[in-house]
Amino acid sequence: MSNYKLGLEYALQQDQNDEFSTYRNQFHMPKDADGNELIYMTGNSLGLQPKITKDYINQELEDWANLGVEGHTEGKNPWLHYHEFLTQTMADIVGAKPLEVVVMNSLTANLHFMMVSFYKPTPKRYKILIEADAFPSDKYAVESQLRHHGYDDKEGLILWKAREGEELANYDDLETILKQHGDEIALVMIGGVNYYTGQFFDLKRITQLGHSYGCMIGFDCAHGAGNVQLNLHDSGADFAVWCSYKYLNSGPGSLSGAFVHERHANRKDLNRFTGWWSHNKTTRFRMRDDFDQLPGAEGWQLSNPPILSMAAIRASLDVFAAAGFDKLCQKSKQLTGYFEFLLNELNNSDIKIITPSSPDERGCQLSIQVKNADRSLHTKLTEAGIITDWREPDVIRCAPVPLYNSFKDVYGFVERLKTILN
Repeated sequence: MSNYKLGLEYALQQDQNDEFSTYRNQFHMPKDADGNELIYMTGNSLGLQPKITKDYINQELEDWANLGVEGHTEGKNPWLHYHEFLTQTMADIVGAKPLEVVVMNSLTANLHFMMVSFYKPTPKRYKILIEADAFPSDKYAVESQLRHHGYDDKEGLILWKAREGEELANYDDLETILKQHGDEIALVMIGGVNYYTGQFFDLKRITQLGHSYGCMIGFDCAHGAGNVQLNLHDSGADFAVWCSYKYLNSGPGSLSGAFVHERHANRKDLNRFTGWWSHNKTTRFRMRDDFDQLPGAEGWQLSNPPILSMAAIRASLDVFAAAGFDKLCQKSKQLTGYFEFLLNELNNSDIKIITPSSPDERGCQLSIQVKNADRSLHTKLTEAGIITDWREPDVIRCAPVPLYNSFKDVYGFVERLKTILN
């Protein structure tokens, strides 16, 4: 879809033709003091709450109240294997086999658990490669792993930097780094979609390149899961992690997902931290058996799952399943393309979109760099009824999410931005 047009009438017509327009009504939309809906463009930071979430959580609260401990086996959704209710839909969203996916823990905790298994430094091969502008938590995590293993966290960290005067990472530069340092790099750990620029990396290309030099490959897909088609299984990556509170709408600080490629499913030689929930399900409650590891991603679990948080994830995943993720991704490309079109039509030399222009190299986030701007611009947008995300020094991150954002939202955002800039 490339024949976009200017004007509110066009936006309203697109919303009328949008098969997902009714999904907006399935979410709680934030409102101002006068009860007017805000234009919410921050699903890349915290997704909105599906209206069914309260019912899903209340069901578990009722079973807890009425059944007590028996809720583990007698509840409407027995808690004992509750995480399994999430597996298929989550696997569909990230492009994996159910064996390869589990929902557990929080994001950076899962990253550390994966690195326990897949970062295996030796005196010759111990370095970690990340993108230079990785999300800070990822950088802190890999630095701490280097220190934990006795290496200097500055000397052992290799940064894939954008070229001078550019914002986006270049694959030729990655190839050069690996040619020079490939035999020293134990782990390549990249954010699947860069949080700052919105650049969606070619996971398969990075994996094949890294594997050709003997490196382990992992991805933090916090900004990719529920946003783009990650195709984790086909990428060949060794592992991936992601949160569920951004595009997956599961609530602040909610649980994380983890992917471990099926070729590692039955590897008992991999170092890992273990707990009783990674033990064979049929003998788990005998309590005195020697550890018998579960196959697949479930074998990285530690503890029994927090049901109330999982209920919120389940609510959102059921919305995704009803909508169909492939079709949502198509709407996302249309909506974001329209957003890009309107921004370009402003013909304002102070505005630069630093996100890739190719729909296949981005999700729904557009990062807008505004020359000579400071945080006061973000404040003015907020006062104008727009919820966006400011990143220093001069970038507004905006994400029109296909499940609940409309073409009218996008039109309204650009009109208000134009008024503020003028």
